[in-house]
Amino acid sequence: MAEPGLRERKKQETRQRITEAAIELFAERGFEQVPVADIAVAADVSTATVFNYFPAKEDLIYDGMAAFNEHLLAAVRDRPAGQRVVSAFRDHVLQPRGVLADPASPVLASLSRIARIVQDSPSLQARERLEADRAVCALRELLVGELGDDLRSWAVASALVGTTRGMTREVQRAAAEGKVDARLTKRLLASAAAAIDVIQIGLVEATKPAR
Repeated sequence: MAEPGLRERKKQETRQRITEAAIELFAERGFEQVPVADIAVAADVSTATVFNYFPAKEDLIYDGMAAFNEHLLAAVRDRPAGQRVVSAFRDHVLQPRGVLADPASPVLASLSRIARIVQDSPSLQARERLEADRAVCALRELLVGELGDDLRSWAVASALVGTTRGMTREVQRAAAEGKVDARLTKRLLASAAAAIDVIQIGLVEATKPAR
């Protein structure tokens, strides 16, 4: 019987092979024009195997975004007692990850291609909005306990998620221009910190007693 470590490595290799094949085909023909069966052939797996790893075709592009949002929400949900939601969000977002932590990351080469694929695909743009909406709704639920069940929770959640979406766009643009380096990480994290500071300052001002 294969050891668990070996099985997991094989799963990761299969997932990577499917993803790489899909991105190659999407880049050549466009997302909407590529059936899952063609991806399976290119990856040398069955169509059922593709769906086992990626239940929807859009998951081939947005699986990483969904995972990031899940980890972010978990970090906020599991924040230390007494820490406020926006502060926990800030701490997590300002930790360099992916190409921001490692400009030589092997995923860098695919980022600009993915950005172009999304730009040309209404289906993927709709999925991006859906993932953002899900994150906003989940974050808003965490904010209700601090801000109340009104539009303030929606507004703050939307602004926070907008910050991470903006960071993603900036990274994609830098990847397309070949400008992902330590300077980008420093600039982008400083910009994200400033954006979240605006939200935090706004919350402080909003909760001050009227004179």
